[in-house]
Amino acid sequence: MSNGFQIRHRFAEGAQYIGGKLLPGTSGRHHEVVNPANGTTVLRYELASTDDVDAAVAAARAAFPAWSGATPGERSEALHRFAARLAEQADDFAYAESLQCGKPVKLSTGFDVPGTVDNAAFFAGAARHLEGRAAAEYSGDHTSYVRREAIGVVGSIAPWNYPLQMAAWKILPAVAAGNTVVLKPAEPTPLTSLMFARAATEAGIPDGVINIVTGTGREAGEHLVGHPDVVMTSFTGSTAVGRRVAEIATATVKRLHLELGGKAPFVVFDDADLEAAAHGAVAGALINTGQDCTAATRAYVQRPLYETFVREVAALMESVRVGDPFDPSTDLGPLISHAQRDRVAAFVDRARGHARIVTGGEAPGGDLAAGAYYRPTLIADAAQDSEIVQAEIFGPVLVVLPFDTDDEGIALANDTPYGLAASAWTRDVYRANRATREIQAGCVWVNDHIPILSEMPHGGYKASGYGKDMSAYSFEEYTQVKHVMYDNTAVARKDWHRTIFGDR
Repeated sequence: MSNGFQIRHRFAEGAQYIGGKLLPGTSGRHHEVVNPANGTTVLRYELASTDDVDAAVAAARAAFPAWSGATPGERSEALHRFAARLAEQADDFAYAESLQCGKPVKLSTGFDVPGTVDNAAFFAGAARHLEGRAAAEYSGDHTSYVRREAIGVVGSIAPWNYPLQMAAWKILPAVAAGNTVVLKPAEPTPLTSLMFARAATEAGIPDGVINIVTGTGREAGEHLVGHPDVVMTSFTGSTAVGRRVAEIATATVKRLHLELGGKAPFVVFDDADLEAAAHGAVAGALINTGQDCTAATRAYVQRPLYETFVREVAALMESVRVGDPFDPSTDLGPLISHAQRDRVAAFVDRARGHARIVTGGEAPGGDLAAGAYYRPTLIADAAQDSEIVQAEIFGPVLVVLPFDTDDEGIALANDTPYGLAASAWTRDVYRANRATREIQAGCVWVNDHIPILSEMPHGGYKASGYGKDMSAYSFEEYTQVKHVMYDNTAVARKDWHRTIFGDR
């Protein structure tokens, strides 16, 4: 895939976007964006300091009155222009996303970028539908109605696995509802978040509505979460870091939205279409090299299908093409970094003593040795309470376990701290309905695993966090609900006044 711009030239002014301008950081410390496919440096930039965070929050706060005061139609028109601008720059976004993340270009061009454009188009329409409850006389003597109002400056923190889409999921509902945003992307992957903010400016969204600060979590991130002028924090990342974010946000009584870890179960009942389930398991486990909090990570297969399922999944995994992200034929790219590759490998190595490595379980050599690659890995016969089953690995690893009864399969699916996503595979409508009712997850797919839609909410149960991304439900996170009540009697002394005045 060729590209018409040079990354270093594009970001020569810096990797902070504050008040409509690219600026350098002021921390005195630098970070490198590294291409994980070959270990080469893509961009070296100065990280944000707490002063940069303060400047971004000040820009967002200054922009809030006018942006929140704009009509829904005006915000909608601006977001429609933004969606069009994103579509015009689709090739640039796909190139930058694959370069910084190691995503196969067919994933960037077929999923990340069009999904982001669709999100922008959806929220352009949704901006005009910020509805409250209709007016009514609930008390008999008063008319009540509900207003939805923007809440102020939102401080958001996005992860490195889907930098562009996570920026969109956090920014779009917030600004559609009239808020302004300061987003901190992950240090390894700031490129497309910065491009996203610049495209918004080019589309006519006012300066200061969308700001990006690229710094460390400990300095820029914690300062953003604790900032007194930030009224809400939205965080996507690990459950462990989410607990720290919650601790800081709670101390300042902020609204909090958390999308955290996952360990999605993939439950295959004995009447399932085995071919469909095997293909779904491989695709669901390996998307984005398994670096997806909704990825299929635990396959529970009813015993009559178990051994056949293991064989078919192993054969499919062995056919997956691992290689250069910019080769259109590549199915699986590298992990985000060598450190992440080594972390995944350590999980697999620790499982060798108590589980069966059916295929994979190693880093490839040859032309791929310089990159952060790891082969698709299938592990069978692990214990339910083992680390490989319970912990979030975040790599191209699928663990398969058998079950006997439907009760057992659903109980095993629920037997982790997480509850972000799950799937059930069956031809039986009653089994499917039971699974969707009883599996504790924010999304349960039936006979598929991973599709998402702008119109539908995304969010978790249990240690996977709370709050919803995408859909009109996301406005629950980014709006303040206000009850307005009018007296209809024009009577000076109300009946309830007797609680004060008695018989006077």
